[in-house]
Amino acid sequence: ECPMVNVTYDVVGIGSAIVDILGHTTDDFIAAEKMVKGTMSLITADQAEKLYDRMGRTVEISGGSAANTMAGIASLGGNPAFIGKVGNDKLGKVFSHEIRASGVDFHGGANGTTLPTAQSLILVTPDAQRTMNTFLGAATELSPADIDPKVIAGAYVTYIEGYQWDTAQAKTAIRKASKEARAAGRQVALS
Repeated sequence: ECPMVNVTYDVVGIGSAIVDILGHTTDDFIAAEKMVKGTMSLITADQAEKLYDRMGRTVEISGGSAANTMAGIASLGGNPAFIGKVGNDKLGKVFSHEIRASGVDFHGGANGTTLPTAQSLILVTPDAQRTMNTFLGAATELSPADIDPKVIAGAYVTYIEGYQWDTAQAKTAIRKASKEARAAGRQVALS
């Protein structure tokens, strides 16, 4: 344990802050939309808006791989934190509220991004197959400025979502977090 920084968190997750928008649909709708059932496709903000308009009733639930893992740790009595970018929009407020309400200390917010919050439009067919259409938006703008060295040093483990290893600035942010964790004698996990 590093004498400089007290442990505040069991785990800090770094990843994509995504709001899942789930709706039931039919195989015919999937085919008509030219989707491949059971897959995940990346889409644009415009495509997301148009698809949302064509979906029936939906339910919004905050998601994202690392964020879900942190919520799971909180549900088991752990003390997690999460670092991820959301837009300054309704879905960003939904994500921020839900992750905090699940017991995760959220370090993120809308600072420095003009992009909308990431969303995954998930179409569920009667056979329980999920077809996901994901717009990554603000989640693509994770940068070194989002990595607070005190938060990283204050966690036993820094858990990094592999999906973030995408943009040059996210790679720089991940390297920064890893160096901060190692300097504090902490562990790093890459999913």
